[in-house]
Amino acid sequence: MARNSGAPYSRAMLPRRPDRRLSRPLPLVLLAALAAGCAGAEGASAGPDIGALLASNAPSAQGSPGRFRPNGGFGAYLAGRFAASESDTGPAAEQLLRAERLAPQDEEVVRSAFLAAVLDGRAEALRLARRLPDNPVAVLLVAGAEAQAGRWDRAEAQLRALPQQQDGIAVLQPLLLAWVQAGRGQPDQALAALRPLVEGGRARALGALHGAMIADLAGRGPEALRLSRLSLAETGEPNLRQIQVAGGILLRRGAEAEALRLGQRLPRGAEDAALLTAGGEASLRALFADPPVASAVEGIAEAKIAFAGALRGQGAGEFSLAMARLALRLRPASAPALLLAAEALAEERQNAAALALLQRIPEADPLAPIGTLRRAAVLARMDRTEEAEALLRELAAARPSAPQPWARLGDILRERRRFAEALAAYDAAVARLEGVRAADWTLFYARGIAAERAGQWPRAEADFRRALELSPDQPYVLNYLAYSWVEQGRNLEEARRMLERAVALRPRDGNIVDSLGWAHFRLGDIPRAVELLERAVELEPRNATINDHLGDAYWMAGRLAEARFQWRRALGLDPEPEEAERIERKLREGLAAVAR
Repeated sequence: MARNSGAPYSRAMLPRRPDRRLSRPLPLVLLAALAAGCAGAEGASAGPDIGALLASNAPSAQGSPGRFRPNGGFGAYLAGRFAASESDTGPAAEQLLRAERLAPQDEEVVRSAFLAAVLDGRAEALRLARRLPDNPVAVLLVAGAEAQAGRWDRAEAQLRALPQQQDGIAVLQPLLLAWVQAGRGQPDQALAALRPLVEGGRARALGALHGAMIADLAGRGPEALRLSRLSLAETGEPNLRQIQVAGGILLRRGAEAEALRLGQRLPRGAEDAALLTAGGEASLRALFADPPVASAVEGIAEAKIAFAGALRGQGAGEFSLAMARLALRLRPASAPALLLAAEALAEERQNAAALALLQRIPEADPLAPIGTLRRAAVLARMDRTEEAEALLRELAAARPSAPQPWARLGDILRERRRFAEALAAYDAAVARLEGVRAADWTLFYARGIAAERAGQWPRAEADFRRALELSPDQPYVLNYLAYSWVEQGRNLEEARRMLERAVALRPRDGNIVDSLGWAHFRLGDIPRAVELLERAVELEPRNATINDHLGDAYWMAGRLAEARFQWRRALGLDPEPEEAERIERKLREGLAAVAR
């Protein structure tokens, strides 16, 4: 059976969550322009002072006269910009800070060095922030530093200077000003600052949640309860942090049954979050045990974390990382901020930096199990499979009712083609399900892939059918099951109908279009097969299996020269060894010599 049949999703690693990398985040230089709030403004710097940077490359007394030294200011600036474009925050910060030391008066260099320092969590960011009064990120950093020092008047002045035209500032500013009032010991003024958010607008749930935290910190139980309930009522599907904060307030303020019911409101399919509630009531009590903030400074950090999460949901990865870094300056052990920052870095393949952040999550934190899951995933991407496996087995032992560690281990083993071991891990995960929900289709789908690859087709077919019972319109499940039938010469008409549905759901997925074309080939409808397979090759031109399929269809259509061209093209696209051997034989002897 062709291993590259339907889609990379169905024949390799199953995506456990939606792919957020739909487009690359803004390069740091564009982020700098955005954060500066001065794009196109009169007097804005058009770029670095190249003359000053080149001057820093002047030869030393020991150097050769006139020799260009690439490790000077200009070299550092270019190296830093390149590292920033690759989201490699460490080298970007190192080189751009070096360029700033060599050209300290250049506004563009200072701005780039500042953002790089923020994204890498460098202490130098605060020094540079004080030189950028029109930069919202810098203002937020300085305001946080003033709050940490207890200089609330200065913090407020900084926050009131934030440019309102920046997206999101109109929501973030009142949250931060409210926490400044709370820091002064003025809860009435703090709650009044939030009133415009709480009384209307799309940020009502967020405003109410922060009002609840302020009231809770001030010992105002009834107000904290009211605002917690309002925040939950305004949210159709609350996120984990909202549930943790509101649930903790409800539990501590006497609404125990109401708090414990919140576990049922976790987002469906949120596997990491579900890990925390797998132990039932005891797990929820642990999740709700600690107050969300112990001071107004931590409240400011919480507002920045919320803003970082919102930005992340909108695809603003670098700006989200910057906000998470600002939160960590105020609350270095904040698990939500560490998780957000690590996820942003991991998605840019900065695995070592992501791992370092995840290792900072305190073991006693209620969110530590999520950190362990993420650490295992990062270790696996770093090819440190044994460490990842050990972490997940340890977590599975510590959470014996949780399916998530076993499911994640199954994913890692399957990606490494250890299919029998992956199947055993998935079996362990399924055994821990407490009632099967629609969101569990991914687990049955993954186990089906492992079973099929392990040569256990009856088990695989049963799992694919179960996945479709739970979620009937999953195109990748439809594709995998139907293509497998086509390869086996079974249920061809049913397979064709399933693939037509999958193509309707994902019309631009060349792998699924290929499966439908191959079904028509097997049914003897060669003209339709050629039409679909040509379209599939247009959509996925570098897929060896699709090019091979099109070659077969051309041969059956009598287009022999074109068939050989496609087969040669397929050979150049790194097919699996058994496929390469079949293609070479077809080139020598024709299609009839190779039984499909």
